Amino acid sequence: MGLMDRVRGQFIDIVEFLDDSRDTLVWRFPRQGNEIKMGAQLVVREGQAAVFVNEGTIADVFQPGTYTLETRNLPILSDLKGWKYGFNSPFKAEVYFVATRQFTDFKWGTQNPITLRDPEFGMVRLRAFGTYALVVTDPAKLLRQLVGTDPQFRTEEVGEFLRQTIVSKLAPAIANAKVPALDLAANQETIAAALAPALSENLAEMGIAIPRFVIENISLPPEVEAALDKRTSMGVVGNLNDYTKFQAANAIEDAANNPGGGNSGLGIGVGVALGQQVAAAMNQQPSTPPAPAATGAAGAAVPPPLPNAAPAIFIAVNDQQVGPLPAAELPARIASGELTRETLVWRDGMPAWAPASTVPDVAKLFGAVPPPLPPQA
Repeated sequence: MGLMDRVRGQFIDIVEFLDDSRDTLVWRFPRQGNEIKMGAQLVVREGQAAVFVNEGTIADVFQPGTYTLETRNLPILSDLKGWKYGFNSPFKAEVYFVATRQFTDFKWGTQNPITLRDPEFGMVRLRAFGTYALVVTDPAKLLRQLVGTDPQFRTEEVGEFLRQTIVSKLAPAIANAKVPALDLAANQETIAAALAPALSENLAEMGIAIPRFVIENISLPPEVEAALDKRTSMGVVGNLNDYTKFQAANAIEDAANNPGGGNSGLGIGVGVALGQQVAAAMNQQPSTPPAPAATGAAGAAVPPPLPNAAPAIFIAVNDQQVGPLPAAELPARIASGELTRETLVWRDGMPAWAPASTVPDVAKLFGAVPPPLPPQA
């Protein structure tokens, strides 16, 4: 390498930044002791801004375009350097490239629940999460307030600060919306639209803004959600009786899906019992109250008759209650004379004891038996 090559190597004649990281907000051009050649080319691409800093003082800011670095387009730097007459020697300055495009991969979420007063549930605790976009609106302010002398300022360095700022503004935004907890899902876009300008105003002094803010979900604590799920299930099934059937059916399904868990015989027994309960409940007609159970003379409860069978009969023999007697046994009692037309009988549904001849189901049994002879004159 000749002398002129070494001299030319000490001067920088192209200043540019090709960003392939996708997460770099600010990048400092690596001058490494070299001087920028007066008349060098500055290339600022779309989505970038270039900021010249001289001895810690922010000088000129360049928007997208290609520039030839001369004293006339470096007015502030020229004044700081004392180039009153267009001095064209190489100069030293720090150049920061600031990304001005939107960064859309920011996420936020509440680490701790937000406590609010709800008109329906009273005090509730809410959690929320979502995404937002970040854009640099003033590169000089960003350098002064956040970057400093950091040679490569990434999005992760400001992410936690922004998350805390968002959460601090989220609770007032939800409270001021005066929306019940159950209606928050339907109003998430409205709340987010009101929150984005408030965040941008708060961050303006740092040269950044939030052009897009999204609330993906606002949720209640798990135990409250579980209670709401039960309430919803009861609303679907209609009433408590149907809900009991629903719970019993779920228990049967669980037992069937876990035949080997624990005592399988016990599981089968429970399943059978629950199945019988469900079948009985489904066969029951809720609109028709069940008939009262029959009671005997001593007040003992008597079970109802079998379906499609004639009700049992009680008869009075020598002032003693006999029965209940099935209908098939009555002809034998008539043949033996124990049951006559005048015998008092009672069955379920009768208000009081009555002669057998007045009870149709019993009276028809006397058709094959002649009545007693009339008394002799």
